[in-house]
Amino acid sequence: MTKYRITKKIMLTLLVALFSASVSSCSPFNVDETTKNEKPYETETGENLIRVGFSQLGSESKWRRANSVSIKDSLKVENGFFLQFNNARQKQENQIKAIRGFISQQVNYIAFCPVTEDGWDTVLKEAKDAGIPVIIVDRQVSSDSSLYTTWIGENMRQEGENAGEGLAKVLEDRGRSHDKINIVELLGTRGSSSQIGRSIGFDTICDKHQNWVLLDREDGDFTTAKGQEIMAGFLEKYDNIDVVVCQNDDMAIGALQAMKNAGIDLYSPKKPIIISFDASRQGLELVTKGIIDVDVECNPASGPKLSEVIHELEMGNQVEKAYYMEEKVFTLLNASDYVDDRSY
Repeated sequence: MTKYRITKKIMLTLLVALFSASVSSCSPFNVDETTKNEKPYETETGENLIRVGFSQLGSESKWRRANSVSIKDSLKVENGFFLQFNNARQKQENQIKAIRGFISQQVNYIAFCPVTEDGWDTVLKEAKDAGIPVIIVDRQVSSDSSLYTTWIGENMRQEGENAGEGLAKVLEDRGRSHDKINIVELLGTRGSSSQIGRSIGFDTICDKHQNWVLLDREDGDFTTAKGQEIMAGFLEKYDNIDVVVCQNDDMAIGALQAMKNAGIDLYSPKKPIIISFDASRQGLELVTKGIIDVDVECNPASGPKLSEVIHELEMGNQVEKAYYMEEKVFTLLNASDYVDDRSY
């Protein structure tokens, strides 16, 4: 890809513009009318940078932070982009405000990872009316697909099915396929596409096994602290938990801490079977130790695909309506082959 270089004069202009925007109002998206219709920034060669407004839903986990790094690394000036990055801190109202700010600044493209599936129709229509293509990343939205250009992310339902099939294999290997299996589940953010998809996928496999009993499920909001809190409650409520399903590694780490605090030996073959998602470096390390039994990958590196799709659109090419990330399932048999290469 062609490398871009910005002159000191242009860099100074960028810094001044950003400083002016930050001090003009409490909101970073209030743009002075004198600069609102400013042309896209140009490189030394006279080529325009592609202005992209990106709203990240938050930084609630190592996975999310890795996803943000992937976006920032891919949409750099050297790759032809001027990125305006926003952290919504897991609040939909912050994302909607950010997207409207991007619209008012007339960026070339808007991309965002939605906090929840619902509630986007109005702001997506505003972007469409402004002629700005919108790309959904990671989680999905329930809006009319005509309101956005494409989606890049993970097959959450397949991840859930992979988790269920992974559990079935563990039980088979331990000679417990026909035993009554009591399961508790730590859900992610309620209403997010990752929570919905993983729950539906896992339930699909669970329904095929009449001896699997779902004792309880509660929201852990994808955080370690909440995962520990929910698991501590489960341990007080139930004394016969066979399986703990955590919809991300951060919650699994919290759940394991709660189990340790309750006196459970995490290295004992009698401990509950742990099923997790994300396959972060820490998660895979726990798999290699036999503490997490199955970890279903959720690939955070969507930045390169986002860059690729935007460049295709810039060339006037038609793009697919959905792009799925490649993902694996990790157990004690293969986790050690990948753990050292994990960047998150």
